[in-house]
Amino acid sequence: GNPSVAYGPYRALIDQINREAPDFSVHVGDFKSGSSPCSDAEFQAQLAHFARFKNGLIYTPGDNEWTDCHRPSNGSHDPVERLNKLRQIFFPSSQSLGQSSIQLLRQPSVHPQHADHVENAFWMHKQVAFATVHIVGSNNNFETRSPPAVQEFFKRDAANVDWIKHAFTLAQERQAKALVFAFQADVFESKNQWEDFPAHSGFARSVGETLLPLAAQSRLPILIVHGDSHVFKFDQAFQWQKQPLPSVYR
Repeated sequence: GNPSVAYGPYRALIDQINREAPDFSVHVGDFKSGSSPCSDAEFQAQLAHFARFKNGLIYTPGDNEWTDCHRPSNGSHDPVERLNKLRQIFFPSSQSLGQSSIQLLRQPSVHPQHADHVENAFWMHKQVAFATVHIVGSNNNFETRSPPAVQEFFKRDAANVDWIKHAFTLAQERQAKALVFAFQADVFESKNQWEDFPAHSGFARSVGETLLPLAAQSRLPILIVHGDSHVFKFDQAFQWQKQPLPSVYR
């Protein structure tokens, strides 16, 4: 559980990214392991890592940074308190992180009713629309045994639904050639042999009932970039109404 063990390889990776000099990078969450401390000091150490990126760095949170922080190995934190701290430290302005930051459209400036959800961002690059959506593993914090978790989930789920819809609208208005969504969760976490998104799935509304039907109606190619499953895949894993969605890649 010593987080600093990962620092060396991670810094080497950032150095390699800087040598490749992409226009920007997206970090899809889990900047720490699920069994290491969720301390303020760890958050600051990770903020310093993001500052090592020469290009713009857009970050969307993972479950290891907040939903899993109640674990004794993480320091027995209140997950909602850690989420608020995360928002405060990592999303201070409408700029991305990284040394040459890029201007982002953040959800509160569009949807004042979702004022807390500073992490949801949208930007355009070379006629491609990009959006981060705060959808995390651990079933998206839809933990029915914990009333505060359920309350947090419903609030964020509503924000995510509105942000996904808005991303499709903006992509159309700005005549984007493709639309990219980035989030941490592998949304097939709770699928069974009958349904991709059963009733207890924390991904049913945002992905199953919002993103996928909009993708089915849209003429745009859609790329979903997610983390959490630890194996690199490039496939067309999504379906809508039991039919494959060939326009949606991940």
